[in-house]
Amino acid sequence: MNIQTKPPHTVAEQGILDSYAQMMGQLPGDAPVTAARDKLLGAFSAAGLPTRRIESWHYTDLRNLLRALPGAASGAAQRTDPVVRGSVVLPLIQGQSAEASTPEGMDLTPFIDLLASGEAAKMLVARDADDLVGRLNGTFVADGYRLTVAADQAIKELVEIQSVQSGGQVHNRFDASFGAKSSATVIERHLGDEAHPGLSTAITTLELGDGAEVTWIILQDCGVEDQRLAQLNTRLGAGATLKVYVVNVGGKLVRQELNVDVAGEGAHFDLRCVNLLAGDSHTDITLTLDHNVPNTTSKEIVRTVVLDRARGVFQGQIRVAQIAQKTDAQMSCNTLLLSDGGEFAAKPELEIFADDVICGHGATVIDINHDHLFYLMARGVTEKSARALLINGFVDELIEELENEELIEALETHIAQWLIDHG
Repeated sequence: MNIQTKPPHTVAEQGILDSYAQMMGQLPGDAPVTAARDKLLGAFSAAGLPTRRIESWHYTDLRNLLRALPGAASGAAQRTDPVVRGSVVLPLIQGQSAEASTPEGMDLTPFIDLLASGEAAKMLVARDADDLVGRLNGTFVADGYRLTVAADQAIKELVEIQSVQSGGQVHNRFDASFGAKSSATVIERHLGDEAHPGLSTAITTLELGDGAEVTWIILQDCGVEDQRLAQLNTRLGAGATLKVYVVNVGGKLVRQELNVDVAGEGAHFDLRCVNLLAGDSHTDITLTLDHNVPNTTSKEIVRTVVLDRARGVFQGQIRVAQIAQKTDAQMSCNTLLLSDGGEFAAKPELEIFADDVICGHGATVIDINHDHLFYLMARGVTEKSARALLINGFVDELIEELENEELIEALETHIAQWLIDHG
């Protein structure tokens, strides 16, 4: 008889289990919250970290990539200037919310209050059997923010959720609800410490009412040794427009999941993603996009620059339900692979059950065009500067789709600094 046994826990898996035992008395929440945490941890203990055998994690073998947990927090984390001067900052220092003002028309609740009252218990669930991010975050989440924008409210100020970490573990939730015909631009910014590597998880949930218009920017600027696992889940009402920008300029191990439910007729979803990868980093963008009603549109563009021995992954699945006639969904993934030691894996998928649709996907992996490089160098531009100009042009095109000039300039500055650091 062949009896299969589960392999022993790895160092990282055991460290996660031990962390919960050490933190039990410190994590906020009533009995239902604690029960939800225990259930998620039990599921994690049984399944362990995902491996290549799990389809959605095939290119990110977390059991091998996550070898150990970081040391204790250094105590050096502190609030910094916002990306755009004058933005309203909602600070999270080492995972803990701090006193903050909010723009007119927006209500704010620290997530720790939802944990303490027990309201968060129903949120601490995994999406499916392979949802490692949901299990870890639900087990350890300690704080974050709930943002609520009432119907017809236009939030004019930029809002920056600023999460600053220096070592240790940080687990946060961001729950945002936008009423009918409301509008806002929010920057979800994650900052790390080069000297003190950390592990962080975050789950962001966005609910857009009918006709809402929201731009949500995830700026991931962690330290070179940081490990980050994140998830964005969103549902779009009728006529709603959501534009998500993901900019990755740091981190040793990064996985950003996006789960999008285009649930209202006439809704539109945009994703623009810029990945700048160097060293021996590993960055994974995994998208699942469901068109569930007729007459909806979406467009996803992912652009990645790979240097050194870095590895990038893009998994994008568009699913069109049988009822979702007149869907127009387009997805493209373009990569500049600039070293022999770097790697990039692209897995675009279409799963279409409707017959009156316009759907397509494409992927390219290329080097810098040497004719363009020669053209610039022949006019007195150094090779390093010429390469930087061409790389800038490759990724800046996506950033320039934003409507706020100050925000465009700020993000382009981040990209330019990365090129200086890694040129």
